[in-house]
Amino acid sequence: MVTDISNNELQRLIGEQINLPSPPTIAAQILKTIQNKESSLNDLEKIISMDPALTSKLLRIANSAFYALPYEISNVNRALSILGTNVIKNIALSFVIAGNLRGESDSSFDFEYFWRRSVTAAVAAELVTGLLQEKDEDIFVTALLQDIGVLIMFLSKGPEYVATLEQCSMDRATDLICAERKMYQFDHQQLGCTLLENWGIPQSIVRPIRYHHEPAVAPEKDRRTSSVLNVANLLSIIYSNTETAENVRELQTKMADFFNITADQTRTLLDNVAEKSLDILQIFEINPGQMKPYSQMLQEANDELGKLNLSYEHLVLELKESKEKSERFANELRKANIRLEELAFRDGLTGLYNHRYFQEILGKEMTRAQRYKHSLSLIMFDIDFFKNVNDTHGHPAGDQVLISLARAISMAVRPSDIITRYGGEEFAVILPETNQTGLKVFAERLRRCAESITTMSKIVAIKITISCGGVHLSPHDNVNQQELINIADRGLFLSKKNGRNRVTILPIESPAN
Repeated sequence: MVTDISNNELQRLIGEQINLPSPPTIAAQILKTIQNKESSLNDLEKIISMDPALTSKLLRIANSAFYALPYEISNVNRALSILGTNVIKNIALSFVIAGNLRGESDSSFDFEYFWRRSVTAAVAAELVTGLLQEKDEDIFVTALLQDIGVLIMFLSKGPEYVATLEQCSMDRATDLICAERKMYQFDHQQLGCTLLENWGIPQSIVRPIRYHHEPAVAPEKDRRTSSVLNVANLLSIIYSNTETAENVRELQTKMADFFNITADQTRTLLDNVAEKSLDILQIFEINPGQMKPYSQMLQEANDELGKLNLSYEHLVLELKESKEKSERFANELRKANIRLEELAFRDGLTGLYNHRYFQEILGKEMTRAQRYKHSLSLIMFDIDFFKNVNDTHGHPAGDQVLISLARAISMAVRPSDIITRYGGEEFAVILPETNQTGLKVFAERLRRCAESITTMSKIVAIKITISCGGVHLSPHDNVNQQELINIADRGLFLSKKNGRNRVTILPIESPAN
């Protein structure tokens, strides 16, 4: 299926139609350093260490369960010594390229979906090579970048290419490749290969990408790696596509044909991909969506449909998916309305729920707590001396502080807790089914969480603290919604009055204290 075309002719066709972007600055510096035989480990360490965010992510992944090292790596130099120059170089390139090639959230191209798929494929490829007991230090970044041609197609062709994606989708690679070759005389495999060659990415990474959807026609020296990329791509599809059962059957067939791997080994691999991907997606700051291990998907499908014997779990999942597919078109309008409603209830800067949603959901939670005799707690907090941040560093830096705080707090709460931006630098957290003791513990954890945040503004590190006020609503308390808010707000006022960076919990029976 690969178009028989010379490299010069491919370069000419791409050059006439595609505006190839330059590599991100730090990526170019890393590649230049690696290619320079006179460069040392210290040169690479200096480049990576210049970017605190990159350094932090690199150390997080080095210390994650992904590498499962027996001791902690505390600096880039140590990481280079333990994991090796090539591994660290590839991890750094992965973060830099994925971080730079992101688009607007309202774009017609779903960047979040693209990078979620790409990171999952990278994790999957690493696990497949481990299962095969093979060593390939390039496989993570190779799998991460295997479909970068799709991204470049969109950035150059815009709506024209989006229309092609809507007809074919990334998940139907064979159809998409045929459509691309018909329109442009080359496909995204060839485009990605050409782009990475121009960037100076090593050939050991570039060559397998050209054939990752068609490993059978890859040159012998690249066929094994292209096959790993092919199944890694399929593993990423399984965790982002509704036709899971069909794709799992295809994966089992390919794992057996390509690598002589059994169905049981493949099922274990499937679960490992989800578990490891959830950790790595968090480090890449990518929303994992509804990702869950395949075995859990099977169990949930079995629980939902019931009645069938456990030996028919796979059939249960297929029946469930068939039912979902038949309802898909009827649900499109409903989903669109839900998205619009979600936008109306979200704060544009932080992505948290807004004041309007806070007022609505607090009333519902109070009603539910009173009906079922459950506890409910409320925390109000704001950033201490936030005006000084804006006056000293500028409003863009202040905005970044708000974003950093929102992100950190979101990771600290339970799924049932509701965080909102109440207004300005003031936030609120609704804690369903949380008693007085739980409120005190959580509020203090919230305060420490904020205290640990560092926001980089240019080359300046900005630290903040917060003041908190809290109130607990027990089943026998009788206050209205505004009274509950006023008590928590009074606690916040007292925290600020008594020195800031503290928590004040006030009882309902004496809000004036």
